[in-house]
Amino acid sequence: MKVLVAGDGGYIGAVLAPFITAAGHEVDGLDLGLYDGCDLGPATPHTSQRTPVDMRDVTVAQLAGYDAVICLAALSNDPLGDLNRAATFSVNLDGTLHLARQAKEAGVPRFLFSSSCSLYGTGGSAAVAEDGDMRPVTPYGETKVLAERELSKLADDNFSPTYLRNATAYGASTRLRLDIVVNNLTAVALTTGKVHLQSDGTPWRPLVHIEDISRAFLAMLEAPREKVHDEAFNVGREEDNVQVRDIAEMVRDAVSGSVVTLAANAGPDLRDYRVDFSKLTGTFPDMRLRWRVRDGVDELLDSYTRHGLTHDDFVSSRFVRLRRIRDLLAAGEVDEMLRRTST
Repeated sequence: MKVLVAGDGGYIGAVLAPFITAAGHEVDGLDLGLYDGCDLGPATPHTSQRTPVDMRDVTVAQLAGYDAVICLAALSNDPLGDLNRAATFSVNLDGTLHLARQAKEAGVPRFLFSSSCSLYGTGGSAAVAEDGDMRPVTPYGETKVLAERELSKLADDNFSPTYLRNATAYGASTRLRLDIVVNNLTAVALTTGKVHLQSDGTPWRPLVHIEDISRAFLAMLEAPREKVHDEAFNVGREEDNVQVRDIAEMVRDAVSGSVVTLAANAGPDLRDYRVDFSKLTGTFPDMRLRWRVRDGVDELLDSYTRHGLTHDDFVSSRFVRLRRIRDLLAAGEVDEMLRRTST
């Protein structure tokens, strides 16, 4: 298949695009390039030295001839969404729908949307299935709910959207992020000797490795249309519904000499939910998600050590999306709606 990945220059895209390519598909990418240069180790070859493309401006002509579009592009975490609600909605909702409508007009038959379990928000300790209530507590989660609803309205005999509600991602990537829980706790333990929690450790988080996210996208890309047409799937493993304190203990055990600490006035986090993954396993019984969280911690430690991650790196803007966007705004490289002011 000929596949376009929107957001291939991001944390997941840097792993997913090569993964889909290795499965024998022809993959192109488009990306706004906000995180160019924010690499741990050598830059991903397919993202270097190319002109940024904003999915809010993509044309029918640019999408003609593709068999599928994978939409990863988004402002991709809650603090970043809180920075500018209007920009978050512009990118995550308006941009996604513009890309989908142009793809449909171009005759692209499949559209795989990277949604999020964040749309469940305050699900609590009962595992939430795809037909469960959505209670998003952040602009990021709200945009995922609205995007799914609007994409569903585009579904017809010629255009087939699918919604992959990814659990909280973790794992090594050349476009590393340190603002997600497993990656963050592992990095702070390695560079400071402390597994530092911002909450009291009680919130539940469903977790999934980025290679397993890529594996799920590939399965749905190749699946018979009737299996995935206008369907949502929670992406992750049942055993990886864990409390934040469980993650902290895994990291402490992996990083010799580290100790778990709590931030001053640490309390419960509003983002607290468990997720039911039985639809994914029932629909794709032969697909085996392979990564355990502890194995992912070990992988991260190896990557951090191999590439010499330091505490200065940890506190810099290279690997934290909110800090990076603030730097770009301060430098005038993007406007308040996060459009590039130049290429």
